[in-house]
Amino acid sequence: MIGLMALTATMAFAQKGVEDGSRFGHGQDSINALNNISIYSEYIKTSNFEEAYEPWKKVFEEAPLAQVATYTKGVALLKNLIAKTKEYEPRKAYADELMAVYDQEIKYLPQLDLLVKTQLKDYRVLGQKAHDYLTYYPKMDAREARKMLLESLEKGGTDSEYYLLGDLMKTSSSIFKADETFREDFIQDYLVASDLIAEIYSKAIDAEYPSEEKEAEMVKAVTATKDNVDAYFINSGAADCDQLQAIYAPKVEENKGDIDYLTKVIAVMSLLNCTESDVYYTASEYAHRLNPTAGSAAGCAYSYFKRGDVGKSLEFFNQAIELEGDNAKKAEYNYKAAVIANSDKRLSLAKSYCQRAIGLNGRKGAYYILLANIYAAAPNWSDKPELNPCKYYVVIDKLARAKSVDESVASEANRLIGIYSQHTPDPAQLFFLGYKQGDTVHVGGLIDENTTIR
Repeated sequence: MIGLMALTATMAFAQKGVEDGSRFGHGQDSINALNNISIYSEYIKTSNFEEAYEPWKKVFEEAPLAQVATYTKGVALLKNLIAKTKEYEPRKAYADELMAVYDQEIKYLPQLDLLVKTQLKDYRVLGQKAHDYLTYYPKMDAREARKMLLESLEKGGTDSEYYLLGDLMKTSSSIFKADETFREDFIQDYLVASDLIAEIYSKAIDAEYPSEEKEAEMVKAVTATKDNVDAYFINSGAADCDQLQAIYAPKVEENKGDIDYLTKVIAVMSLLNCTESDVYYTASEYAHRLNPTAGSAAGCAYSYFKRGDVGKSLEFFNQAIELEGDNAKKAEYNYKAAVIANSDKRLSLAKSYCQRAIGLNGRKGAYYILLANIYAAAPNWSDKPELNPCKYYVVIDKLARAKSVDESVASEANRLIGIYSQHTPDPAQLFFLGYKQGDTVHVGGLIDENTTIR
């Protein structure tokens, strides 16, 4: 009688964790939950995922707060079953359960966080869900995957897993290939991905690792993702200035008072080297009126140059240079101002801009090539005609420097060296002036530099 009463009491007070919010439930249900945890854990240790499935599922459904391992082991278990299943319907059923594991983990995250030292992040769980949705879900919806990825990345920022940026570009690229009207969204996804992966790459470089091997492995993986992000965009065919002109022209007019939208357009057009498009000029002028920045000033500079107003163009480039905080971009603005000044035969001003560009970024061969061409156009500097061609020694010096710092310009530098070498002085004439091979000569005038007689 006593035993029967005790059993009846146990059954009466039995309650599942999902019903009362406890970790394991109460009474017989708590015993069942603990038994099932023990059973499926042992099966998983021996990789017997088929036998582990049923007891794991009972814990997942009846005691959702039992342990974090319910979710981590459940993910591993379901991935294994999906990989072994070939038929569509059961494979999809397992994939649906895998997504449900992530959804339930996010739902109970505040309570599960109490069980672990390292707090779980909802955006990381969502990111893992998106990654596995792309990897394991049969006939997945690319737009749904993109939605999850963007939400995860927006919340996580630079704390996001690096591989999610590759997932985003792969997914967005596939949508764009199937739908041309997705071009603007695809470009925006690239801007998000390229900015984030650049920041994550910087963090990876500066982070501390338990070993050099681990550091090399991580940096290599992030670098590969960074390259893939760019490759997806480059190979997509989205970088078409005429297409962007058609997309953004009406929208810029509609949003001429929206500085955020205008800034986005300017960034996209600059990124894709579409700075000669009318819409870039228009967006830049509207943005500059609302909130002057280096980018908007540069856009106005291009606009005025296209209209033939070199003075106004250089005025806006000066603003861009002053407003820009990044030395590499500041160097590029100086270089472009030098190009414009040189095209208007303002050689002294062009030289000044070009030298500033080199001072800010001495690894760009194009800057030295421009300086060489400016020097080649310099007027005579000596009243001795035999000395004036010495300027071509300086020109060749700059071209040699260009290819030594930047291999990408070697072909152009060599071509120009071949041309300008034909105009160097006659050694015999220099000899009569007291100069021989190896002597130093100062080339005056605009150039004002020393060089060596060849």
